[in-house]
Amino acid sequence: MKTVRSLVITGFGVNCEVEMAAAYKLVGADVRIVHINQILNGVISIHDYDIINFPGGFSYGDDLGSAKVLTNKIKFKKMKSGNSLFDEIERFLGDGKYIFGICNGFQLLVKTGLLPNVTGRNEQETTLTFNDSGHFEDRWCHCSTHHVNKTPFLKNIERIDLPVRHGEGKLIVRNEKIGKMILDNSLNCLSYCDDEGRATAEYPLNPNGSQFACAGLTDPSGQIFGMMPHPEAFISVYNHPDWPKLLEMNHNSGEDGDGLKIFKNIVEHIQQK
Repeated sequence: MKTVRSLVITGFGVNCEVEMAAAYKLVGADVRIVHINQILNGVISIHDYDIINFPGGFSYGDDLGSAKVLTNKIKFKKMKSGNSLFDEIERFLGDGKYIFGICNGFQLLVKTGLLPNVTGRNEQETTLTFNDSGHFEDRWCHCSTHHVNKTPFLKNIERIDLPVRHGEGKLIVRNEKIGKMILDNSLNCLSYCDDEGRATAEYPLNPNGSQFACAGLTDPSGQIFGMMPHPEAFISVYNHPDWPKLLEMNHNSGEDGDGLKIFKNIVEHIQQK
């Protein structure tokens, strides 16, 4: 069976790379953590990997808005080849490969225009900005998946509890036309929800006030997935604040955390391809 090669990109304030890499290792991937400068300087090629991952953190301190400086570096800094890293990412996606962004990584994917990219122009169509609460949110949330979604990351997942850790997680859509295209194409694939699984704008169930109660987006191809909650922070049942109850309720399901399912899904999908 194919060994999936997973690239986890770090540097300049990204700080969740070790947890993300640990999740991939647990589901059998060959994973490497790489500083983005190694890619920009031509030491590492993204094309040697099956999936690129942008972890959470505070790239460049979010000084110009979450992930904005890193976004500009990816889109406009020229590499030795004369291409930008963004040019290489477009080629990477053209080869049918995958990209995953969590929290700051999701903010990056949105601001580069890779998500949701409903027009196919790689233009910024949405943003992730300051939470309605006006402060950093660090809490566990219920999330539900759209019954029709295009991303293999969420296969066979209906409900999932995950922690959020962000100050700028509120999704705002550029205009009504873009919003309609997101909904019509089921790109709003992960939502904050209540105990019954219903998408909600109610705080604190929705920790930031996102439009469409959005906790995650995919692109029309399903190759790119970004989410604000942290699945890499729930790779063991013991990560959950109510782990004794979970073990009691699911005594035959082992000790894996539900967040691990997302990593397992994409690794198995790439293997099967």
